[in-house]
Amino acid sequence: MSVFKHVEFIGHQQVCFFNDERSGLKAIVAVHNTHLGPALGGCRMWPYASEDEALTDVLRLSKGMTYKTALAGLALGGGKSIIIGDPRTDKSEELLRAMGRCVNQLGGEYIVAEDSGINVEDVRIMSKETPHVAGVNDSVNMQGKIKNGDPSPATAYGTYVGLCTAVKHKLGRSDLDGLKIAIQGVGNVGYYLAEYLHQAGADLYVSDIDEAKLARAKKNLGATIVHSKEIMSLDVDVFSPCAMGGSINDQSIELLEAKIIAGAANNQLHHAIHGEKLKSKGILYAPDFVINAGGVIDIGLQRTGASPDKIHESLTNIANTLKAIFCRSEKENIPTSTIAEKMAEQKFSTTQSA
Repeated sequence: MSVFKHVEFIGHQQVCFFNDERSGLKAIVAVHNTHLGPALGGCRMWPYASEDEALTDVLRLSKGMTYKTALAGLALGGGKSIIIGDPRTDKSEELLRAMGRCVNQLGGEYIVAEDSGINVEDVRIMSKETPHVAGVNDSVNMQGKIKNGDPSPATAYGTYVGLCTAVKHKLGRSDLDGLKIAIQGVGNVGYYLAEYLHQAGADLYVSDIDEAKLARAKKNLGATIVHSKEIMSLDVDVFSPCAMGGSINDQSIELLEAKIIAGAANNQLHHAIHGEKLKSKGILYAPDFVINAGGVIDIGLQRTGASPDKIHESLTNIANTLKAIFCRSEKENIPTSTIAEKMAEQKFSTTQSA
């Protein structure tokens, strides 16, 4: 597939392909937009079925990061990187250092952080070859405790704040007690989110491809385990996608019984049209790049030396952004996903034309 003709390439500044035969590294770095600042985005390692699938993923993810950082009010642009491979079997220090050298070749246009399949320690290994990394330093969290650079807790907290905002707007409730919430994926972010929801009194239904993660959610949070093929069709109040993207598509929309979609996964809508379809079904959608911005807010503000209180304030502001989107969507009779995109584009496009 030609990169320039790829439907997801529109608006991208550059896409770089890297190959290191010695380590086995095959990677792609996509920089979507740097008009507000250098592109920040995690590195994902995944055993993609094809190179076309990998390219599509990195292009969609990098674009989402531009919109995410813009609406979060950060002086950062959007980018993303992927490594083609199984993180359980193909990852090595040599491969990670090779990835660090690839990032370094971009001269600071792209700043790498962790993502699915890549953890804080992996990024620290990359940092041996490049200074252009984020989320690797220990810091003080909202409870005053020392934490490593993992942004997952902040992503989960921001998603929790956003989910509560959606519940209040759609259901008129200020609490989650007894609400039924289905979580698709209880990995790092999904599990942290589940903890918040459990503490708030929600009844949890969870699915995941990892049996150990399901067992943990059942044991610690009293969650009901549901087969992955059934999680989206449950009669629940909220469906929370916290796994890979594209879960909201032509097939799944027909199955949805939830009144709200609010989750941490990136690129939840398979295509833009699915935002309109959700609206036509009366389902309130919390745009993913708004509700899941907690991680990039945490990392981005840490880079500026912001205090834990300032970071917490910015995380809770996700609620205000979503309120504005929900209200404007109703007023203009336009899907929330479209409204959110317009609001973000006003921020980074204004800088572009200056």
